[in-house]
Amino acid sequence: MDMTTNFYSAWIAGFTVCASLIVSIGAQNLYVLRQAVQGEHVKACVALCVLSDGLLVALGVAGMAQMLASYPALAQYLTLGGAAFLLAYGLFALRRMWLAPDAAMEAGERRAAPRGMMSVLAALAAITLLNPHVYLDTVLLMGSIGAQQEGAGRWSYVMGAVSASCLWFVLLAMAGHRLKHLFANPGAWRVMDGITGVMMLCLAWWVASSALGMEI
Repeated sequence: MDMTTNFYSAWIAGFTVCASLIVSIGAQNLYVLRQAVQGEHVKACVALCVLSDGLLVALGVAGMAQMLASYPALAQYLTLGGAAFLLAYGLFALRRMWLAPDAAMEAGERRAAPRGMMSVLAALAAITLLNPHVYLDTVLLMGSIGAQQEGAGRWSYVMGAVSASCLWFVLLAMAGHRLKHLFANPGAWRVMDGITGVMMLCLAWWVASSALGMEI
C-alpha cells in the first residue's frame, strides 16, 4: 500500500469510527443542542467539543489506549463511573423539570438569563472530561483502532476523527438553531428536561448492566 492510499484509508477509518460513536444520545450532545437552542456561545461550544475529541483520540493513538487495555479492572471502573455520571446528569435534568416555575413569564425570564462564555465552557468541559465513559469510547476504543495504522497513517486517522466530530457538532448546532422557535414556549423546556432525564437514566442502567455483566 503506497503512502497516499494509506493516508486516505486511515482518514476514512478515523472518520467512520468517530461518526459511528459520536452520533448517539449523550450528555455532551444534549448540552450542545441545548446551547444552540438558547443561542449561547454556540461556536465556542462546537470548537471545544471538536478540540476535546481530537485531543482524546490523539492520546489514545499515542499509547494511552494500550495502557487502559492492559488494566481490565480499570476499564470496568471507568464504565461504572460513566454510569454514575449519566445517572447524576439524568437526575439533574429531572430536577430542572420538577422545579421549573409554572408561570410562563417567570420560566421565560429564567431561560433567557444569559451566561458568560467561561461559565458555559466550564460546564461543557466538565460534562466532556469528567465523564469516565468518554475515556472508554474515545481513548480506548478509537485510540486502539488508530494505533493499528502504520506510520503517518495514525495522524491521518486522528484527522479523520476530528473531521467527523466537526461535521457532527456543526450539524447539531444548526439543528438546535432551527428548533429555537419551538422552545419559545417555556413548557417545551420542561418536556426537553423530562425526556433528557429519562434517557440518561436508561443509558445509566444499560452502561452499568454491561459493566457488571448483567442480563438486560
